[in-house]
Amino acid sequence: MTKTIALAGKGGTGKTTIAALLIRSLLPQIRGPLLAIDADPASNLHLALGLPMPTTVGDIREEMSESSKARQLGLSISRQDYLLHEIRMALEEGEEMDLLAMGRPEGQGCYCAVNHMLRQIIDDLGRTYEYVVIDNEAGMEHISRRTTRDVNLLLLVTDPTIRGVRTAAEMAELAKQLEINVQRTMLIVNRVQGDLPAPLQEAIANLNLEVAVMIPADFNVNQLDALGKPLLQLNGDSAAYQAVEDLTARILNWL
Repeated sequence: MTKTIALAGKGGTGKTTIAALLIRSLLPQIRGPLLAIDADPASNLHLALGLPMPTTVGDIREEMSESSKARQLGLSISRQDYLLHEIRMALEEGEEMDLLAMGRPEGQGCYCAVNHMLRQIIDDLGRTYEYVVIDNEAGMEHISRRTTRDVNLLLLVTDPTIRGVRTAAEMAELAKQLEINVQRTMLIVNRVQGDLPAPLQEAIANLNLEVAVMIPADFNVNQLDALGKPLLQLNGDSAAYQAVEDLTARILNWL
């Protein structure tokens, strides 16, 4: 059965970094392959994973809309089959993982029927993988629009700031209101330097969320980012990577 892990949080908290490190840590321990979904319109997960930028679902939706307006799809293939073919072609295949990028959200036209088909196709596609890891945009827009119906583990990522924790609290509340089965929600505190200030510790305690892990600030991560190199190249001695390794071991016990 497919296990889905989604990451969300305030912009700039390091969701993509953690998603990439989590994927790196999971790969040697699962049968694979794994499906990574980049649900952030900025589409940076491919860089962290060392993969080319794939065609996005947004591109496919826009192209289908334009082709449909021009009546170029023809009668020999249904919209559902056309979208399924295009989604499969858009998958960027790595050695042990595949990447699907959602791309930009809808434009000004009506995409209700197309989006419904896309959700179904992506949901069905995800079931062919043992693990799906979703790197969400800051507002959890793709989860709220039911890009996937079931999330086994929702990891809310915050930096060590009151604003980040408050955003995580809002997302935790939103997750309860969605028509999705979110089985477990946990908090990740990223880029921690030393002991947290007392007010921040209190804010985290008031969330009533289990803290999955506190990931230390790591110069090695910043250096790879600055050089535009994949985070999969991060040295195993990295403090951030070791923290994510510990998180992965716990996740494998939970799921």
